[in-house]
Amino acid sequence: AVSQPIHSRPQSSRPVLLNKIEGHSDAVNAAVLIPKEDGVITVSEDRTIRVWLKRDSGQYWPSIYHTVSCKYHKRLEEFLLSEDFNKMNHVKTYPAHQNRVSDMVFSLESEWVVSTGHDKSVSWMCTQSGSMLGRHYFGSWASCLQYDNDTQHAFVGDYSGQITLLKLERQTYSTITTLKGHEGSIGALWWDPVQRLLFSGASDHSVIMWDIGGRKGRTLLLQGHHERVQAVRYLQLTRQLVSCSADGGVTVWNMDTPREEAPQWLDSDSCQKCEQPFFWNVKQMWDSKTIGLRQHHCRKCGKAVCGKCSSKSTTYPVMGFEFQVRVCDTCYDTVKDEDRTALATFHEGKHNIAFMDMDPSRGLMVTCGSDRVVKVRHTISLDQ
Repeated sequence: AVSQPIHSRPQSSRPVLLNKIEGHSDAVNAAVLIPKEDGVITVSEDRTIRVWLKRDSGQYWPSIYHTVSCKYHKRLEEFLLSEDFNKMNHVKTYPAHQNRVSDMVFSLESEWVVSTGHDKSVSWMCTQSGSMLGRHYFGSWASCLQYDNDTQHAFVGDYSGQITLLKLERQTYSTITTLKGHEGSIGALWWDPVQRLLFSGASDHSVIMWDIGGRKGRTLLLQGHHERVQAVRYLQLTRQLVSCSADGGVTVWNMDTPREEAPQWLDSDSCQKCEQPFFWNVKQMWDSKTIGLRQHHCRKCGKAVCGKCSSKSTTYPVMGFEFQVRVCDTCYDTVKDEDRTALATFHEGKHNIAFMDMDPSRGLMVTCGSDRVVKVRHTISLDQ
């Protein structure tokens, strides 16, 4: 099993495929670029952990691999790689969860391993002793995790669509807040400690930026995918957000531009434009001898409107709507042509993307998924 080098030169503003790594017999759960090395580490459902090194031929060849004993990991395994990446020694096992592990962070600064699992918990363990320090349980599967080394805050996304912010201590913890905004399970999180921004992607096809550092509850909704979002990465240097979805879509968002918050949807028993009753407003229907109408919401102003008063749709990228959305007729007339200018670019990964890693300094991106293929791309065009 080797990689296939792709002999092409970048010709457009899209991630350019350099290599395909094939050889796994089941879905690849994670693939990470080895810092300062032409190498990739993969973890697969075929129970293997593999190290792939790029040879002079341009192909990635398997250097070493380790087979774990249990397909559905309830434990965390720590290994030490030799400097030449030709040996992998087992260091210790962490008894992390009672069900499958969904995500983990290894913190050298805290000397902790923090992990989430399908036993609805987040746990943190000491990397020196391997012992459990603490655990917190949620109401649903914990799906993804980010960790701030300086403040020891953990962000945990779960299948209910919530994100919980915890302050972790040795032997104890405190719940800081719960972030609610998605209408589907959280698939990916990314924390930028410099600007103190949290990005989340979910099965509702959307990405949300949470301004944690601003302390004003500011959120930005970004809708530019047709399938569930499973990977996000913020590039601090270029102020770009990269998000990937299950259908292979790769969206690059320009975050270095003024954006507006999407409004909260308003509640009303009748259209807030023509005042005709909605179908559940029986009293007004009876009094006015009219048939109740279906309720819609204008994405630009948030008002509850009927279909007749919201017959048009438009893109509105400054509010995160890169695709056509319903707006009321009044708001439609206020949207100028320049307001429809896209603030994101869209690319096709051409395979299911369940995980993504990037090295902005080298302009590299690696993706993997259920098709058993790992793809290495050149992303220098993203910086242009």
